[in-house]
Amino acid sequence: MVLSFFKGSSGEGDFAPIVTRAVTMLGDARHSFDLASMALLTDAEASSVADDVRATDERINQAEQELRSELVVHVAVQGTADIGSVLGFTLLLKKVERIGDQAKNILELAEQGVSFADSSERERLFAERQELSALFAEAAELLNAPDADDEAIAEYTDRANISVAYYQSKIDEFMTSERPGHEVVPLAIYYRFLRRIGANLVGIVRTSVDPLPHVDYLDDGATDTDD
Repeated sequence: MVLSFFKGSSGEGDFAPIVTRAVTMLGDARHSFDLASMALLTDAEASSVADDVRATDERINQAEQELRSELVVHVAVQGTADIGSVLGFTLLLKKVERIGDQAKNILELAEQGVSFADSSERERLFAERQELSALFAEAAELLNAPDADDEAIAEYTDRANISVAYYQSKIDEFMTSERPGHEVVPLAIYYRFLRRIGANLVGIVRTSVDPLPHVDYLDDGATDTDD
């Protein structure tokens, strides 16, 4: 899609490579999530994926820093005409970087000995993992599509927000559950990370199309800064 915050900007062509790299960063974040969540849901040792997840997170961080530097140089060379575009990209890149951190948080749960491999809820957890991973791919497609329409973006946002609300409902359920703490506390923490990832995926897609003054604000005016 042509991101709304740089449509018609003087540097629109200059920003195209940044869109491409942002999509690559999002693919890396999905890779980390897939590996980290697999370590929780199977008998795989967390150590078998830890180096990959951390190296990928470092690659995402490095890409964000490099792209922010490029955006600063753009402003220095081109002036402030494209400042809205620069700010929009900065927000979008930060959300991708946050997802990388949240995937690493899931890995850290597995490293602490948490495992859902023998959980009675394992089948459902696997299905939810696949659904969230698919939302990564759809967000990347929307970012990369030159002609994504408002209807497709709204449909994605609605579905992703349903998932986010569901994750919150599971957190609430586990917080008031009478099941033993060693069962529900790890699940509540895991769903908290899923909720954050889902909210940031919504934020990435919305950042790419919403007017800049509306970015990080919900329809009711509340601030949406799920990190």
